[in-house]
Amino acid sequence: MTTGTSFAGAEEMPFPWWLVLLEGIVTAIVGVLLLIAPGATFIILVELFGFYLLIGGIFRIVSIFVDASSWGWKLLVGILGIVAGIVVVDHPLWSAIMVDIFAVYLVGFLAIVNGVIGLVQAFQGGGWGAGILGVLSIVFGLIVVLNPLIGLVALPFVLGAFMLVGGIAAIVMSFRLRGSSPTAAVT
Repeated sequence: MTTGTSFAGAEEMPFPWWLVLLEGIVTAIVGVLLLIAPGATFIILVELFGFYLLIGGIFRIVSIFVDASSWGWKLLVGILGIVAGIVVVDHPLWSAIMVDIFAVYLVGFLAIVNGVIGLVQAFQGGGWGAGILGVLSIVFGLIVVLNPLIGLVALPFVLGAFMLVGGIAAIVMSFRLRGSSPTAAVT
């Protein structure tokens, strides 16, 4: 058996180490590509996202014939997915810019919300650390929301760095999983 799984029981079935390794390699490669050629890589990722939306929308509509419960929502989500997928695939440059802008504003607003939560926790006895981090988070969020160009330029690089570090961590974890697997000698 090459999967490293145990069929004695579902609770004993570990995650296949080679799948974690594959995920880590792909993630690290995409991270390096985002750092080397952020524009082209981001456009390709957005294009793949468009195909994902299109195929997901089709599958959502097909799933109505398998399970008719909530068919109205499935139809609506399926149609929206198909339309969004077609728009993204037909206009990859425009979509890459719009996804980038949306992500920048989302990060900015989430930082502001996290900052407010940190301040509330600080006033409820969370300490100075929570208050300082809350203020810094609010300032960061305001900078990003009020000047999205900074976030637009930095987003692919930040995403690339996180993906590279996460990919390397997944690769290291895969070898730890392989070493701890009861069937590691077989694989």
